Formats: sequence, structure tokens, C-alpha cells
Amino acid sequence: MSEKPYNGEGHFFRDDGTEINPELVPKPALCVTCMKDSDPSEEVLCTLTRADQEGEVKFICHAYEPLKKFLL
Repeated sequence: MSEKPYNGEGHFFRDDGTEINPELVPKPALCVTCMKDSDPSEEVLCTLTRADQEGEVKFICHAYEPLKKFLL
């Protein structure tokens, strides 16, 4: 995902109505190794998945697809 500043567009809210700032939602290590991490079309789903599990001991993402590295 891009590291652009949060401009307030694309508002996300928790079940209790509080707004989620995507820049403040921690990115688990699993996300860094996912193919979808750099896909802008997956940004909303990834943000909501991370926000939903914020503070949990174990992070689980059912949409996770590992990066495939090819040896040359």
C-alpha cells in the first residue's frame, strides 16, 4: 500500500461509531509479506481487516496471499 498522507477521504468507522484513521492502524508483519499489500484495490479490505483485529494477540487474514519469489 502507498504511504500517502491520510486526507480524510474514504471514511471508516468502528461498530461503536468512532472513525478509523487508516494511517494509525498498525500493519502486522504478515501484511508486509502479502501480495495484496501493494495493491491499491485491496486497501479498503486490508485496512478494515487490520482495524478489526487491532490489539489482538494473533492476526488472522483469510485473504492473505504470500509473495512469490522466483530464484533466477
